[in-house]
Amino acid sequence: MRTILLAHVRRVVIKIGSGVLSDESGLDYARIESICRDIVDLRRRGFEIVLVSSGAVAAGKKDLGITGRPQTIPLKQAAAAIGQSRLMRAYKDALRPDGITVAQVLLTRDDLANRRRYLNARNTLMTLLDHGVLPIINENDTVVVDEIRFGDNDNLSAMVTNLVEAQLLVILSDVDGLYDCDPRHNPQARLITEVERISEEIEVMAGDTGGTLGTGGMATKIKAAKRATLFGAGTAIINGRTPGNLRFLFDGHELGTYFLPVRDPIAARKHWIAFTKKPRGKLLLDDGARTAIIDGGKSLLPSGIRSLDGEFDRGDAVRLCTLDGREFAKGVTNYSSLELQRIMGCKTREIETLLGYKYGDEVIHRDNLVIGA
Repeated sequence: MRTILLAHVRRVVIKIGSGVLSDESGLDYARIESICRDIVDLRRRGFEIVLVSSGAVAAGKKDLGITGRPQTIPLKQAAAAIGQSRLMRAYKDALRPDGITVAQVLLTRDDLANRRRYLNARNTLMTLLDHGVLPIINENDTVVVDEIRFGDNDNLSAMVTNLVEAQLLVILSDVDGLYDCDPRHNPQARLITEVERISEEIEVMAGDTGGTLGTGGMATKIKAAKRATLFGAGTAIINGRTPGNLRFLFDGHELGTYFLPVRDPIAARKHWIAFTKKPRGKLLLDDGARTAIIDGGKSLLPSGIRSLDGEFDRGDAVRLCTLDGREFAKGVTNYSSLELQRIMGCKTREIETLLGYKYGDEVIHRDNLVIGA
């Protein structure tokens, strides 16, 4: 079955967590070497590989006398500044004997939230792949602040899957996959080998616990899988600590948990709006506007807006909510919050009279609108 599911896959994003690459003393060079052997094998089979790798903080924290997870953002950033070059050197040394060139790509959420920078990042990664280079992506922890953080590399890996239009996301974790309950506390826990749809029940199974080295637990991996599958990419969560597991997965072995892609994936641009572009405000709509958007596939017009929250500019993403605050969609607005305060509730024919100009009849065009994001 796995062989059939992976038959169409040519481009793969592989996310490697800190719990796989490191321990309390720092990087585990033997495991990095083992994973790189599998990557070499996959490339020889014709797969294009993009790595999203954690481990910079774990690689640098020892020099700062830190044990466990750094307790402040400055300490984390300092550890990342020390460790990032060590992490890249480890990959470079492991892949050099096979003639594979690696490229470091450090990103913040701002790099992907801005459409022009998003496309620039995509062009860079595609060029690297075209030239046979292995891109290794990490969050730019040395400069990132809360406002532009991805939150964790699981989230980043899902965004990168959309960015490079990969057909598969593989998350190498320090557990075998998704269980129906926490295997650390219940020896009867059952591994779920395949998930057709990520329901609320599946999300509850994931819990919210993480390790001491990384920022994400199983819950963040399920969120990443949900985002990747909505784009149309399958997602596999397997144990990266077991030697050869990455290679065995592509041999067709029933490893870990495989999340099937949705049958009707959303387009790359709408996926970017839904999961990458950070919303700056909120629009509260009447029932008529909500029905027109959800059931009729219509654009949002100013007449359906009853109130707004936040300050945003034209081109920013905003959340669309019912009058009681329940979010049901997200979209890119054609008008700023100041402009909308003047035209909300009005007819489209009144826009130019009220503003002195008009960008269009729609506040959010249906092509820039994602329901249930």
